[in-house]
Amino acid sequence: MGQKQRSNDLCALCASAPLRGIKIMHVLYIQPGSGGSFYCQNCLRDVSACNALRKSGHEVTMLPLYLPATADAAAPDEIPVFYSAVTLYLRHKYPWLHKLPRSWFKPLDSWPVLKFAARFAGSTSASGLEDLTLSMLRGMQGHQAEDLAMLAEWVESLPQGDKPDLIILSNALLMGLAERLKTAANAPVICWLQDEHVWTDAMHTSLKNAVLRTMREEAGHVDRFISVSSYYRSVMSTQLEIDKSAIEVIYPGIDITEYTLADIDARPQKIGFLSRLSKDEGFDTFVDAYIELRENPEFDNVKLSATGGPSPDKNFLRQQMCKLKEAGLTADVDISFERFAKDRYSFLAELTLLSVPGGSSPEALGYYALEAMASGVPVVLPAHGAFPEFVSPEKGGILFASAEPRIIAQTWAELLSSPERLKALSANARANAESAFNERIVAEKITNLFI
Repeated sequence: MGQKQRSNDLCALCASAPLRGIKIMHVLYIQPGSGGSFYCQNCLRDVSACNALRKSGHEVTMLPLYLPATADAAAPDEIPVFYSAVTLYLRHKYPWLHKLPRSWFKPLDSWPVLKFAARFAGSTSASGLEDLTLSMLRGMQGHQAEDLAMLAEWVESLPQGDKPDLIILSNALLMGLAERLKTAANAPVICWLQDEHVWTDAMHTSLKNAVLRTMREEAGHVDRFISVSSYYRSVMSTQLEIDKSAIEVIYPGIDITEYTLADIDARPQKIGFLSRLSKDEGFDTFVDAYIELRENPEFDNVKLSATGGPSPDKNFLRQQMCKLKEAGLTADVDISFERFAKDRYSFLAELTLLSVPGGSSPEALGYYALEAMASGVPVVLPAHGAFPEFVSPEKGGILFASAEPRIIAQTWAELLSSPERLKALSANARANAESAFNERIVAEKITNLFI
């Protein structure tokens, strides 16, 4: 079967059934690099999925756009820098710069400049970048058409044996790449769905509506969508106006062997928070619940440990530290922006339980819950979003119905007062991670879409 015929057959099949007849050998995995300045759930999922596919025998090229994928990412040896964040932003903000030769921007595309720019990625939000998001989604009709053309030409220039058999997009905000890259590679495109709502919900209403409208138009160029949870499949089915049958649910995976089991009997007991230290993730509620817990003398020795990167609101963390200082608890608190990037596994292994109250927007997944479970750390999470799908006492966690600090503190207190219950939850958490979130399962399910 010729390459063109194969692609046409795949596109015809994708709307109604899993794709058939393709053996995945070369995968091009495209993700928006975060620079590693904050706990990026999508980035961790992407890295894990790439590693799982490689272990299954596939050749995977991870292509970060904008910024390096992580803080310690090495400069690419063979892959050019595409959609360099600094050049991209400047050329979009000042359209007259498009008149200058692209070679003038080459110094800004260097790895040292991008790694420096990555330090500020944690303070980036969708507000103010709506027009850039919309332009990216428009693909060859957007202001970044030249960047997309360069990426497509690079794909087309690859030797026949190295061309991708499959292109994976990290999220739906990258769908503007799909049509042109499908043509360049003559290969199907699949797209993860996770946390797009976090970006779009922060936009001004008129531009948010324009972005969603363009996403719906571009969705027709994607052969298959993969949602990280059933909950989020429902959300994005509505947002993209596509049938749920076009969206496969595949939970992200983790390499269980990388996680050290926590000693639940260790003293002092420690309650952990692993996510961006922001209001959106409920860190203020977490702090309030801890202060409430410590008002009970029975929990005088319980510590607080938190990491995950800074909040875009510069005053937010200062306000939380002031509350802890007023309560006389700063000596029992360890808060670090960077520890998640340096020794996330040992951070988790020190915890007695992990709790992320979340904000007003329910979680599409909560990768921190998977990581805690892999370390045998019970999780205490809100009963909304994706959490009811995979969190229960039998699976290593407890859900609270109300995100009131008093209710959360009460839930913590009940667990911390019951060593046997903690042990049972710890064992259940590890077993749940091994059975439901093993990275091998992710690779198998992605591969099975195409065999």
